[in-house]
Amino acid sequence: MKKIAFYDAKPYDKVWFDRLDGYKFKYFENKLNSDTAFMAKGYDGVVAFVNDSIDKETIDILYQNGIKIIAMRCAGYNNVDFKEAFGKIHIVRVPTYSPYAVAEHAMALLMTLNRKIHRAYNRTRDYNFSLNGLTGFDFHGKTVGVVGTGKIGQIFIDICRGFGMNVVAFDPFPLKDQGIEYVEFDELCRRADIISLHCPLTKDTTHIIDKNALDKMKDGVYIVNTSRGALIDSTALIEAIKDNKVGAAGLDVYEEETEFFFEDFSNTVIKDDVLARLVSMPNVIVTSHQAFLTEEALQNIAEATKKNLDEFFNENSLANEICYRCQKYGNCKKPDRCF
Repeated sequence: MKKIAFYDAKPYDKVWFDRLDGYKFKYFENKLNSDTAFMAKGYDGVVAFVNDSIDKETIDILYQNGIKIIAMRCAGYNNVDFKEAFGKIHIVRVPTYSPYAVAEHAMALLMTLNRKIHRAYNRTRDYNFSLNGLTGFDFHGKTVGVVGTGKIGQIFIDICRGFGMNVVAFDPFPLKDQGIEYVEFDELCRRADIISLHCPLTKDTTHIIDKNALDKMKDGVYIVNTSRGALIDSTALIEAIKDNKVGAAGLDVYEEETEFFFEDFSNTVIKDDVLARLVSMPNVIVTSHQAFLTEEALQNIAEATKKNLDEFFNENSLANEICYRCQKYGNCKKPDRCF
């Protein structure tokens, strides 16, 4: 039975991974980084997560300790140094687990912000039944701009259409025959009442929403991000909220989230002033990267991770492997494995 070092483990992970046969998982609460990589010595592989720091030093330590496979239990991989890993450690991921979970969470954030559910909840617990300050707007007839039309973006579009919303989208690789109106990003910023981000984090999308983009947007625009935190320049967003350029923001991700998200800091003074400011704003909702967190998604993640490990240890082709050539060219067209 193969032994796997499982980093950044949470109780909801263990529920599903403990049901898998063929592997003995050693759960570490620590995140994977250069300080904890040595803990994988004596194991056959590693399971890692989105906020682990899989940089050059971490990869070197893992490789020196005999690790040849890192199974990411997530779709994102911007935290991996692929050039350093190439030729040493195979990197596999879970490309899809439940696009419905993420798209539905995006809409939940949007609905909560619009109808002020979070504020109403706090009021009624104090027996304050005033409606002052809780006015929202009809979604019907509003224009939503969707950035990224992969599976999650497509499902979010379907949900928006169910509300009778008009949809415009931006994607460098537009889909054909889907009835989606594609526009340039600047036009999307100008036209949208609501903007929802569903694109990966790349050098081209880092801070895609910055001061320049915000200045082009409608006054009072709503922004939702369930993708990657660094898509938004958080400092610029705060200034736009203060200036009433942005009416509300729903953030399931944050560009400096690695130190904080998935952990309990309720008895700690947060030293990140930007995050503290965002959390304190009445028209901002921050959730801690939980958009994926449904029973269906967790089950799919566990089963897909097992399949990835099975393929590696059985010396089969790795369907979900990704390397720096995949990143650079979109598809390295590997015949079997990346190397």
